[in-house]
Amino acid sequence: MLLNFFSALRDVGIPVTTRELLDLYEGLSKHVAFGSADEFYFFSRTCLVKDEKYFDRFDKAFGAHFEELQDLDDVIEAMIPDDWLRSEFVKQLSEEEKEKIESLGGLEKLIEEFKKRLEEQKKRHEGGNKWVGTGGTSPFGQEGYHPEGIRVGPNGGNGKAVKVWDRRDFKNLDDSVELGTRNIKMALRRLRKFARNGAADELDLDDTIRSTARNAGLLDIRMVPERHNAVKVLLFFDVGGSMDPHVRVCEELFSATRTEFKHMESFYFHNFFYESVWKNNVRRHAERTNMLDILHKYAHDYKVIIIGDASMSPYEIMQPGGSVEHWNEESGEVWLRRMLETYDKAVWINPVPQEEWEFTQSISITHQLMEGRMHPLTLKGLEDAMSYLSR
Repeated sequence: MLLNFFSALRDVGIPVTTRELLDLYEGLSKHVAFGSADEFYFFSRTCLVKDEKYFDRFDKAFGAHFEELQDLDDVIEAMIPDDWLRSEFVKQLSEEEKEKIESLGGLEKLIEEFKKRLEEQKKRHEGGNKWVGTGGTSPFGQEGYHPEGIRVGPNGGNGKAVKVWDRRDFKNLDDSVELGTRNIKMALRRLRKFARNGAADELDLDDTIRSTARNAGLLDIRMVPERHNAVKVLLFFDVGGSMDPHVRVCEELFSATRTEFKHMESFYFHNFFYESVWKNNVRRHAERTNMLDILHKYAHDYKVIIIGDASMSPYEIMQPGGSVEHWNEESGEVWLRRMLETYDKAVWINPVPQEEWEFTQSISITHQLMEGRMHPLTLKGLEDAMSYLSR
């Protein structure tokens, strides 16, 4: 059963390994999860899934594979002999409980009668004194009052098995679904790096313990500078025209980057890079920033992230005067190459679906100028981009 489940997870693209499957087997053998479908679900997900983005795929695979599973009876029956279970069950009974079971003809008679009534019963029954149901006095059922019987279903109190895998609480984490601010933050965190700088005002617990031990128990407190996010980012957003349909997702991306990166500068451009960009769209014509000033002001260790659909006339990229808003003495290609020569780590994030790139010539040109460092604006695309920038 678990081998088939393991294969099902790999079939839906979850990178589960044999080592993780063996961990699951070991945990089950030690009763980490035993007798509860929900416990098995959470434990198996903990063992087999190492990235939140696969939680939704896991839920769907789990639901499909264990569709009828309400508890671990199927798994238990496959692993434990029936006669062993019966003997263990009897061991748990008090003398009084054994006498009550004998009053019904013995354990075998009780089980036989239970199976017979399940076969005869055609619908749900509530109350009463014969059928398998709830709230009655039949010896078979749940939440009833017969002192000698078999409980069917979860423990009392109107408890009901909750198939958490059907709820799919993590469906928004799938890397194939629409982006959201939370998902974007998760992807951007791959780029974050921390460094210690400033005054030594934070306790270094590990070093304090080591130093104290070396001093034969005499306390030796060690302090270190506070950790700061050391990543520095230059963010460029294409605005207007063909980017209008992508405003919402760009807003989410901008919101996420502002919280994830402490050292970040953002600028806007239209269609492609030329000799200037701007920080305020309302005053874009009055307050512009010279691109050469940016290249000279911000150090080479900045990471550059460009967000744009790269959809325009090829003339706007390749020719002087190609801009649709002003006369540019040098082509956009020249300015992009200058940026890539200044900053070693730069990526272009494109909101246009990747399968459509080949149908737009300007996207192909930009993709080539970026030397393949163009990624789709999806969770996986962002993760790939951040992985490259963090190398």
